[in-house]
Amino acid sequence: MSQSAPTPGNARRADVGDSGSAWAAGGTMFAGVLLLVDGFLSVVKGIAGIAADDVYARVNNYVFEFNTTTWGWIHLILGVILLVVGWGILKGADWARGVGVGLASLSIIANFIWLPYQPVWAVVSIAVDVFVIWALCTYRSKSAL
Repeated sequence: MSQSAPTPGNARRADVGDSGSAWAAGGTMFAGVLLLVDGFLSVVKGIAGIAADDVYARVNNYVFEFNTTTWGWIHLILGVILLVVGWGILKGADWARGVGVGLASLSIIANFIWLPYQPVWAVVSIAVDVFVIWALCTYRSKSAL
């Protein structure tokens, strides 16, 4: 049997399937950029916490109370790792997607605990991390199919 040219109906169905994949692929690229930005912001938060204890508000009687220097080191280390993984996602490394989901999850937890110190930036970072997890979990490359 010879193959016939695709009919307009078939092409339209293929386009619909590809547009969802295109959104996810674009979302994955954007997730890599967001991981880079989130990593950079975490590095800045970390440096600020390490440099001076008076940069962030003092919180009394908080369950997860660390001094700001400890929080600074936590954010600095997490930020550097997020930068590396974000770069790996932009380069298309297979390992970076799984590690990115795990690190974005850790970042959500760290920022949730960080809420009393910097509520606005913590909520922004949590929202970015939720999108990163969605984008990295929904995209499937053509080689994976």
